[in-house]
Amino acid sequence: MSQTIAPTHATPPAPGPETDLAALAARHGLSVSGARPTLRQYIGQLWSRRHFITTFATAKLTAQYSQAKLGQIWQIMTPLLNAIVYFFIFGVLLGTKKGVPDYVPFLVTGVFIWTYTSSSVTAGTRAISGNQGLVRALHFPRASLPLSLVLQQLQQLFFSMCALVVILVAFGQYPRFHWALAIPALICQSLFCAGISLIMARLGAKTPDIAQLMPFILRVWMYTSGVMWSVEKLAGSHEGIPSWVVMALRCQPAAVYIDMMRYALIDSFHANQLPPHVWALCLGWGLLFFAGGFVYFWRAEESYGRG
Repeated sequence: MSQTIAPTHATPPAPGPETDLAALAARHGLSVSGARPTLRQYIGQLWSRRHFITTFATAKLTAQYSQAKLGQIWQIMTPLLNAIVYFFIFGVLLGTKKGVPDYVPFLVTGVFIWTYTSSSVTAGTRAISGNQGLVRALHFPRASLPLSLVLQQLQQLFFSMCALVVILVAFGQYPRFHWALAIPALICQSLFCAGISLIMARLGAKTPDIAQLMPFILRVWMYTSGVMWSVEKLAGSHEGIPSWVVMALRCQPAAVYIDMMRYALIDSFHANQLPPHVWALCLGWGLLFFAGGFVYFWRAEESYGRG
């Protein structure tokens, strides 16, 4: 009696649910929601949103003083009043104007340029955490927010620069060809401000409490940036200060951009008051922070807006 033996087939192991879902998604051309694009794709997405960035910046600037009776006049009055306060406290009471020629143009230039840097840092810190509704509701490259806020501060600076020109002329600093150096200096500073704003946006998105700490950090940074006093005078009047400390104060980014603008706009501010290789420093700080800040922000793109 013959027996028929059924052929045996080895049963393949059942694929896991994750494998099934991944294969199904790939078969129908689906991708992970909120996945981080490549760096090249991200740059392209930002470029395609360039009109949103400029419009958002202008809208924020217009709304900033919309409830005030003087309206947009405060865009000039705010930094001007700060300069008046600093002149009275530091220039008159503490005597930092002694030995500094053209102290009023020196001080006002420092205050306006410093305000651009500090406001970019402050705005960047709240770029993501302060716009959570927009971030969670719409899909767009999140770097649009800190970049648009820096653009807003740059627009604010243009109003301040109009007031600065009037002050310079009033104190005998008339327009000349040398003023054109302010343009590349401002471009380099804008790269720096954009980069540090991107860095602070990522830090602020992860740790919102950092916004409460920033005013104290910015105050220390301002006092060490030569906004109200001359670094060169400090080096000459305090012989006990190590030379490397003085050089560090002269070469740090905020001081470099302030002094570059003073060199461009004020006749009595000479090249020997600038640190060595100042243009390399000016461009180097801008490119370093912009490239580093952009990559640092992009690497956490998929995490913004998630609880």
